[in-house]
This record gives sequence, C-alpha cells and structure tokens, in this order.
Amino acid sequence: MDKKALIEQGKAYLGIEFGSTRIKAVLIDDKGDVLSSGGHSWENRFDNGVWTYTLDDVWDGLADCYSDLRQNVKKEYDAEITGLASIGISAMMHGYLAFDKDDNLLVPFRTWRNTITGQAAKELTEELGFNIPERWSIAHLYQAVLNNEEHISKIDFFTTLAGYVHWQLTGEKVLGVGDASGMFPIDSDALDYNKSMLEKCNSLIQSKGCKFELGAILPKVLNAGENAGTLTAEGAKRLDVSGKLSAGIMMCPPEGDAGTGMVATNSVAKRTGNISAGTSIFAMVVLEKELKKVYPQIDLVTTPDGAPVGMVHCNNCTSEINAWVNMFAEFQKLMGYKTDMNELFTKMYSVALDADKDCGGLLSYNYVSGESVTGFATGAPLFVHKADDKFTLANVMRMHLYSAFAALKVGLDILFKEEGVEVDEMLGHGGYFKTEKIGQSIAAAAIHAPVSVMETAGEGGAWGIAVLALYAAAGKEMSLGEYLNSNIFAGQKSVRLEPDAADIDGFEKFMEQYRKGLAIERAAVEAL
Repeated sequence: MDKKALIEQGKAYLGIEFGSTRIKAVLIDDKGDVLSSGGHSWENRFDNGVWTYTLDDVWDGLADCYSDLRQNVKKEYDAEITGLASIGISAMMHGYLAFDKDDNLLVPFRTWRNTITGQAAKELTEELGFNIPERWSIAHLYQAVLNNEEHISKIDFFTTLAGYVHWQLTGEKVLGVGDASGMFPIDSDALDYNKSMLEKCNSLIQSKGCKFELGAILPKVLNAGENAGTLTAEGAKRLDVSGKLSAGIMMCPPEGDAGTGMVATNSVAKRTGNISAGTSIFAMVVLEKELKKVYPQIDLVTTPDGAPVGMVHCNNCTSEINAWVNMFAEFQKLMGYKTDMNELFTKMYSVALDADKDCGGLLSYNYVSGESVTGFATGAPLFVHKADDKFTLANVMRMHLYSAFAALKVGLDILFKEEGVEVDEMLGHGGYFKTEKIGQSIAAAAIHAPVSVMETAGEGGAWGIAVLALYAAAGKEMSLGEYLNSNIFAGQKSVRLEPDAADIDGFEKFMEQYRKGLAIERAAVEAL
C-alpha cells in the first residue's frame, strides 16, 4: 500500500507530545517510518510565582499542531486524515493539574519547572524512604496540604499534562506507568502505585485534616501495550477543529517525555540508557538492581513497561545557549546580514570543536530557573572568568555546552562512580545532539561511556509515543523491548562515538571549577 492510500484508509499512527517549547505531532506507518509531522511553538509563563501554561494554551496549541500536520499531509500526499489506527499523547512529566468533582481546574497548572515544594519533598522522602523530588506530582499535592490551600478540600482528581489531555480526548482517567512513576512511586512487580507507600502517604495527608483517599484521586495505572480508551466525538473535535477526523480511534496509555525518550532511543532494556537534552535535560539508566541508598539527585522512575530506572533530571539545558545564539542573530541583523537560524546554530555549536578542552578557564551556570541537583531553588544565569583566561568564541561556546551538561553530570557521577551502575552505551536525543559530533562528544566525555545518536532521534518523543500507539494497536504479542528490536529498530542506523581521553580530562577540569564556583552562583542569586 502506498503512503497516500495508507493515510486515506486510516491505517497510520499518530503521536503528539507537549514539550516545553514545542508541541509536535508525528504520523507513522506500521514500521515506525515517519509519514509526516506538524508543530506548534509555545512558552510557559511565570505567573504569580508559578511556571504555568493555561488550558487555552494547551487546547489552542494542540489544535494548531494537528492543523499543521493536516496541511502538511495535504501538501505532501494530497490526502485528508479522516481516521487513524491509533493515537498516543505524551507530555512533560510531573507537575500538578487538580480538578473538582465537576471537572473544574482548581488552581493554575503547576509545571515540572517549579521549585516551590521543598518542604513537602523533604518530608515525603523521609517518610517513604524514597526520593520524592520537588517537581513530582505528589510533592505538589502535599505542599498544597502543608500550605492549607483552600482548593485541597475540593480536590477530586489530579494528574499530569499528558493524563489531562488524554482524559479530555477519551473520558478515561488513566496514565501510562512511566508517567505515573513521576506522580507517585511505582511497584515494578505489581505495575501499580507502591501500596505500602500509598498507605503511609495517605495517613500523613489525612493527619493534616484532609478527607480524601489518595488512591482515589490518582489516575489508574496502565502498562505499555494496553488499550487506554477511544477518541470520543467531543475529543475528535478538540483535536481536529476542521471536523474531518472521526471518533472511535483507539488510544494507547498517555506517557511522559521520559518514557517516550526511552522508546525513541530503544533504551528500555537493562544496561541501556538515554540522554534527552533540550530546554531541560535528563538521563535515564535501566537498572539491574536497586540502589544502595536514597539520593536526592536520583529519581527512581520506570520504563513504559514498568522496569525500574535511575533518572537524573535537571531543569536547565539549552535555554542559555539559545539566548547567546539569538544575540549573535541580532548582531547579524544589525550588520544587514540575512540570518538562517539553523545554519547559525550549527556553526555556533561546531566552533566549540576548536576550543581548548577545558574552555580556557571560562565558567558559566545556565540556571534560568532553580536547579535542585546542585541545591538551587532559584537561578541566575552567570558567566565568569579571570582576566587571563582565554576569552574566545570557541571557548565561550564550549563553556556553554559544558555548562548545559554539568548539573546532569553531578547526578550521573553518583550513579556511575558511587553506585557502580554500568551501561553498555547511552543514546542521545534532543536539540543538544542535532549538530554533528559536538554534543555527542561532550556527553561521552561526561559519562565516560559511548554515546550513540540514531537517525530517528531528531523526531524525539512525538515519534516515541507514536510507536507506543503502534505497539498498543499491534496487540502486545511480545514485550516492548522485543517489539522495538524486531519491528522498529532492526537495521536502524546510528552513529556511535567513544569517549576521547582529552575530552574527558578537559571536562573533569571544568567540573572541578564548576563545583568550586557554585558559591559564586549562590552569591549571584542572593544579590539579584
């Protein structure tokens, strides 16, 4: 069947992911090959001390993203999408969307980026003997309890962004196990919320005067491959405002961007891992055994099929690099030059290959927001150097690329050096890895292990959730790992880069300065 017929007969699979700065839709065939894509740019806003998106942002963005996909399909194939084999929704993990019994949003969406739940995260970690980071949904809920927020007495349901969108499209209050593992700890054997921890947390919350049962207001946990409901008529209209898309389409469990990143890089098996680097940065390693200790820098989440994963998540990655590149674009405009942003990013990244391995002594912190891995509730981007350091464009760019990875390395050093976790290789994806070699070589130097980038890595999580939609429609006749290996990644090309000794030495010297310089960053935060 040709691509046009496949699309017109409703045999394509759709994945949509809500990233930090872009909503992306990817349409694939039954081999995982991309047929078309669409997108919509959006930005979070800092409103009354909270990083948030409005619900109008969500729905306007989703409709525009899908409309862009429709237009691209029309242009490329002269075809109209009226049906689909299955759909998957993914989004940034964690955060807090709370609703009353009439499905009204009780407080503005609190995203993963907020670092306003320190007391709750600390108390829950101590009570459960399990690291509960500040961005986790349960930390947001418990902080609201501690703050005696008025809305807590009205709460009937809370979920993540992916869970919310899926619920509105299908009527089902469910969540894929990977995304659920960023709301509350998961028992990988039971593939459900950890029962003993749920009881402890419920007792803790009710001791503060709350009447609800925690288990009753959390979304139901589903495993990869399960049927998570069908697109309703109302949901079809919200997705496709043209009214062409039919209802009744199967949907897979909604997932978080961590899980879709694992799928997109075929890293759901033990001794594999991946690094997702864009506005935020996180790395995940599928664990062979439990960690010996509880570390505040290490999240314990799961793959989309429930296997335990050690995860390091940092709030900041490429935003500060983007700001510097945009400044150079302004300079080009000032000088009367036409700016091709893709070319400019490629050249600015590539020049870092010519830099001193230790960045010539230059030091920066990309803390647009707080960074819990290094102990910062709020941040202030900072660039500092001594008078005799080598201030060159190449060193500046390499410094920013190191800085984008540095907080992550602090956490990964715990996994690899203190816990002795081993990986055969890590898979890189996201904007940080788009320019050939440079991001990959820095990542390999940081983790002292090979880093590979696949052909499909540029499609990212939207492609990953499309593959999960395909897996669910296929009927789950084999495990997720087996399915990916045999049906999706067989023959897939990738570029593997071994760590370079000089790069390792240069990055370690930078990190020595980075750790010492945290005092400078703290002073900047306090002064500003």
